[in-house]
Amino acid sequence: MSLTNDMLIANFGYLFEKELILEIEKLGDQKRFLEDSIIIEVGDYIKSIPLLISGAIKVLREDEKGEELVLYYLEKGDTCAMTLSCCMGQTKSKIRAVAETDINLIMIPKEKMGEWLGKYKSWQAFILESYHNRMDELLEAIDTIAFLKMDERLFKYLKDKAMVTHNDVIHTTHQEISEDLHTSRVVISRLLKKLENEKKIELFRNSIKVIEL
Repeated sequence: MSLTNDMLIANFGYLFEKELILEIEKLGDQKRFLEDSIIIEVGDYIKSIPLLISGAIKVLREDEKGEELVLYYLEKGDTCAMTLSCCMGQTKSKIRAVAETDINLIMIPKEKMGEWLGKYKSWQAFILESYHNRMDELLEAIDTIAFLKMDERLFKYLKDKAMVTHNDVIHTTHQEISEDLHTSRVVISRLLKKLENEKKIELFRNSIKVIEL
């Protein structure tokens, strides 16, 4: 799938120099993933740096039992700090990235990362800001686990999911939520009902409407 200059300008023109936009257009490989597709798997060697041009991505950590925990979400205009770290260190991925919605990505060859850091100030600023933003989100994830009660964690999870998808109706199951939050389906079902009684959400079959955003 070919890239268009207009597409790049629309998504990154406010960030990058014209010369960098032209290099991305020339070297970038546009890929499309359907909702729930695995983009990066735990243990993969990363060969490209992803730039998200539409949709949302869920980034998860897996424990030794194979159970998952959501770390953060990526939105349009983002890249993944974990991927950048793997590219720089030539190490295997420690996260799983899953398409939260249908997405479009521009994949940049990892060899260009270091070259562009010295060549383009806008790329350097973008990479540093990406690291900063992802670190803030990781700290927020730790704080959420450490300090919030499960009902507060659940409601935050639902609001975050609604915001990244730009839709106050979330299409998911109680089982899927329990897996993302590393708890049991029974607990999630009970707390969802509690949130509904508090008028914060409305429950439907395989979907949830978030009222308080």
